Amino acid sequence: MGPDEAALALERATDQAVEACDGDAWAAVRALLVANAALEEEVARLTSRVSTGYARGRVRTTSTK
Repeated sequence: MGPDEAALALERATDQAVEACDGDAWAAVRALLVANAALEEEVARLTSRVSTGYARGRVRTTSTK
């Protein structure tokens, strides 16, 4: 995928996100932030379950505050 295709795909995804929120850009941003937080939690959960030996040290553990 070239730079023009990537930009076009991003434009389409942006339009779809706003359309999914009935044209409300603020609601679209909020929904994306909520979805991103859920994905970050899932990554953290899965990362904590991967053994360092299996990942050969490529998985960094982060401390939770």
